[in-house]
Amino acid sequence: MHQERQYLGLLREVVECGVPKPDRTGVGVLSLFGRWMRFDLSEEFPLLTTKEVRFRSVAYELLWFLSGGRNVRYLNEAGVRIWDEWADPDTGDLGPVYGAQWRSWTGADGAAVDQMARVVDEIRGDPDSRRLVVSAWNVSDLPDMALPPCHVLFQFYVAGGRLSLALYQRSGDVFLGVPFNIASYALLLRMTAHVTGLEPGEFVHYLGDVHLYVNHLEQARTQLLREPFPLPRLEIVSSRSDLFSFEYDDFVLAGGGGEELGRRRGEGGGHWGYRHHPAIPAPVAV
Repeated sequence: MHQERQYLGLLREVVECGVPKPDRTGVGVLSLFGRWMRFDLSEEFPLLTTKEVRFRSVAYELLWFLSGGRNVRYLNEAGVRIWDEWADPDTGDLGPVYGAQWRSWTGADGAAVDQMARVVDEIRGDPDSRRLVVSAWNVSDLPDMALPPCHVLFQFYVAGGRLSLALYQRSGDVFLGVPFNIASYALLLRMTAHVTGLEPGEFVHYLGDVHLYVNHLEQARTQLLREPFPLPRLEIVSSRSDLFSFEYDDFVLAGGGGEELGRRRGEGGGHWGYRHHPAIPAPVAV
């Protein structure tokens, strides 16, 4: 089965069976609780094809997280504006959001913990550990965050020379956010496998409250009428061994499904191997 059909099945289930609920933004949603998807990353990269998902934004946001960033200026300099609605209009600051928690979790004693560096070291030194966990849900910091983390915790798993990753997401905007989250954590898995010398395994995506904003209903129905194209492949065209040194030009999307859309070495950050249906604009609920 085409791996994208897992997502399309979830989207259809929310459209047809979601429970109407009010929400924080005042827009209103159709909501379900407790769903999951599983993507095999050994060959394909799960960047959805039934609409455009902007890989440039996915990659730059993840590089920003891995840098420990908390200010949108890093993203804005790359032409990415996905966090602007939540940033301080004067300073661009967002508070101690994802990157700050991943790279500098502050405990009760005031000491900072670099969770990402620690987990990479553990994958290399103790790959059978069941504690390969990174959390963004730092309760004491929540009041200072512009937006409490939606994707709150992820865990790595090593078996048979393959690295897998499971994400728990407390809240998932199924039309706008979830396709982006799938690609982001699939990319994180690929990057971490690359620097630890492992093969990519599976990305397992658990969702708590999965919802569709009611002003995205027609857009979702449009997407559900489309047939997916073959998923692209992601190639990492560098020999980097430091997870925190990657650049956008290290990633190239190549054609999937036997289509040789090709890859031109030296042209990193490639989007041209990604075949997709047109983008479907939808408003962001803030």
